[in-house]
Amino acid sequence: MLAKLEEAITPGKVLVLYGPRQVGKTTLVTDLLARTSLQHRFINADELVYREALSSQSRQTLGQLLGDNRLLVIDEAQRVPNIGLNLKILVDSFPAASIIATGSASFDLANKISEPLTGRALTFTLYPVSYKEIQKTIGAFDAHSQLERWLVWGGYPAIITTENPAAREKLLGELVGAYLYRDLLELEGVRRSEKIVDLLRLLAFQIGSQVSLAELASNLSPSRDTVERYLDLLEKVFVIFKVRGFSRNLRKEISKNSRYYFYDNGVRNSLILNFNPLNLRSDLGQLWENFLMIERRKANQVAGRSANTYFWRTYDQKEIDCIEERGGRLYGFEFKWQGEMKKATQREFIAAYSNAELASIHKDNFEEFVA
Repeated sequence: MLAKLEEAITPGKVLVLYGPRQVGKTTLVTDLLARTSLQHRFINADELVYREALSSQSRQTLGQLLGDNRLLVIDEAQRVPNIGLNLKILVDSFPAASIIATGSASFDLANKISEPLTGRALTFTLYPVSYKEIQKTIGAFDAHSQLERWLVWGGYPAIITTENPAAREKLLGELVGAYLYRDLLELEGVRRSEKIVDLLRLLAFQIGSQVSLAELASNLSPSRDTVERYLDLLEKVFVIFKVRGFSRNLRKEISKNSRYYFYDNGVRNSLILNFNPLNLRSDLGQLWENFLMIERRKANQVAGRSANTYFWRTYDQKEIDCIEERGGRLYGFEFKWQGEMKKATQREFIAAYSNAELASIHKDNFEEFVA
């Protein structure tokens, strides 16, 4: 990621680095600044004096912030009101400068960054540490031998570097309690944080299943519209992501509801307070599916592989966990801890989509899929 960011620094452009809290965005840009030969300035938008200047919409004030620097880094940029418009003024007024803006929430949540910066922004997402990165650090054999650890505890940097399980559990609890909802509470004025936690716990038990908004609303008491808004906000602050059902309108296919996955297995397990080893769990299939979905997402970004991702299910219970649509073709992957995709499922999907390729992803062959 560091090399990709360094290559992407371009005069007159804003490099936007999104990602969950505590995944290392600030560390990454600090390492980047240590490597660059460009004269630069680092600003933390959590500091009021900088936040006010960055929201000024004044070419003079913004120019004073930039000074003679060729690279300006704005950390926690989602904290700045109208950040999109102010970044537009910066790049239009000082086209020789490059800008990096980091945020732990999608800027659309508060600042509508997309429209002002059309054609002026390059976007990257920083995820928790990937399995491929773990492989490179400790070796393929050790990474695979510790697969249970990554499934249960996830890939947040502080969790990976902590060996004591009790300390890991405490760190994850603090992460979930103190960081994941901060942007929602500050930027969107969400007052009932307990409903957010209850919603996430319900989703944690429904990984791999289609989620009904009406059912969630019934269980939680808020209206369906409120539940839908909470789900959208949780996606924008990188706690969960949605996968829709795939259909070409064949009569047997179900595509109405979506599935939700967590950006990190450890966060999911912290919400339900379950860090038991795999042999004591009834949710191994859910852990495995969530792990593979997020690791594939990371791998696709690193490989520059653009794909639309879906799941596929029929009314007679045939299903494929992950369908990727890319290059005009379909690639289907069924996630099994062990074993293969059912022959009947393969036959029905191929009969409907003859240009598709199908594969079962299990614990003995998953490395290629996540790389």
